[in-house]
Amino acid sequence: MFESLSEKLDGIFRKLKGRGRLDEENIQSALREIRMALLEADVNFRVVRDFIEDIKQRAVGQEVLDSITPGQQVVKIVHDRLIELMGGVSSQLKYGSRIPAPIMLVGLQGCGKTTTAVKLARLVAGQGKRVTLVSADVYRPAAREQLKVLGEQIGVGIIATAGSADAVEICRRAVEEARRGGYEVLVVDTAGRLAVDQEMMDELKRIKALINPAEILFVADAMTGQDAVNVAGKFDEVLGIDGVIMTKMDGDARGGAALSLKAVIGKPIKFVGIGEKIDALEVFHPERMASRILGMGDVLTLVEKAQATIDLREAKSLERKFRKNEFTLEDFRNQLTQIRKMGSFQELIGMIPGMNKLKALKEMTPDEEELVRVAAIIDSMTGQERRNHLLIDGSRRKRIARGSGTTVQDVNRLLKNYVEMRKMMKRMTTGGMKSIRRNNFPFS
Repeated sequence: MFESLSEKLDGIFRKLKGRGRLDEENIQSALREIRMALLEADVNFRVVRDFIEDIKQRAVGQEVLDSITPGQQVVKIVHDRLIELMGGVSSQLKYGSRIPAPIMLVGLQGCGKTTTAVKLARLVAGQGKRVTLVSADVYRPAAREQLKVLGEQIGVGIIATAGSADAVEICRRAVEEARRGGYEVLVVDTAGRLAVDQEMMDELKRIKALINPAEILFVADAMTGQDAVNVAGKFDEVLGIDGVIMTKMDGDARGGAALSLKAVIGKPIKFVGIGEKIDALEVFHPERMASRILGMGDVLTLVEKAQATIDLREAKSLERKFRKNEFTLEDFRNQLTQIRKMGSFQELIGMIPGMNKLKALKEMTPDEEELVRVAAIIDSMTGQERRNHLLIDGSRRKRIARGSGTTVQDVNRLLKNYVEMRKMMKRMTTGGMKSIRRNNFPFS
């Protein structure tokens, strides 16, 4: 996400940092380029105008012009202003004092409401709350069945609504059943339309009046750009939304909607969907997102993902194996599984400061198919072969290739990359990060 904008801003700031001194003309030139980059990223033109004017006032002051590192100072100003633009601080869900606390999801058809409802329920359940789901979508075929199947996957409550064709009545019964079941939070998935219409809005208003939701969250498809912002504004006028969940952020290289929403409609983005997996929903942190946009990485989110996925004792054991050069193919397979749970390699690389600027590294990053192939090859080895790769001779390589549905060349490439990785990780544990700069990324 934000890839094209990040690349453009990186080029602009590199030129600024390369100058020993800055004057008003240099800054004006950079601001013109920033304006174009933001407009090309589909940011609302009024938001761009105010953003550039504010940066201009801050950047042409003596504090910047007389600074020892004026280029860095301008980057800091842009970073701080981006944080303000996206809301300043992350917005938490408000549950209120009611039990259950209804959270109502609204939006157009196709924006991903149903899967987002399940992802949100999983995230809330992870905070220690008892959560149940209900589908009030009586129009889309199989909508209720889809919610039931996905909800059962994450182990939260599902309120059955089969046989009822009245969305308002479904919600009334759902609140009562959730209360009797001792649930603290009720996530309500409502129906959408291809466009905003009076019938849909009237139904949503009746549901709101009946259940008095603790939060109304508008689910927006990031891929629709400024249309998402405009539709969010219409829903806010009618319902008074409390915030936005931006879906499909991983597929939006521009990011204009995310940068415009708070400034245009005054409502914060609370969560972002970054993939199709059931755990691919993150709390939206403006300061972390601003750092990602400017290529500074997002180490905090990376650490949080690692803490949620990787066992600390296992990590310490792994570090010892790296130091002693005892890292086996079995360990390699286990680590691939753990890393895949954290997200895509592209996403993880974007969180490491400076890594997103290394184009060669991006090109060598494996895709999901490659990871599946690697796992299949390792799974086709015997336990003895996984623990000692030196046993794998020519005949064994042929057997492994047949068993995994791959070629001998694929097996050879994996073993070569594995050996290179062992060497690199041993240098990292003994010689620090300097070795990364001297060696290629292990997958190629």
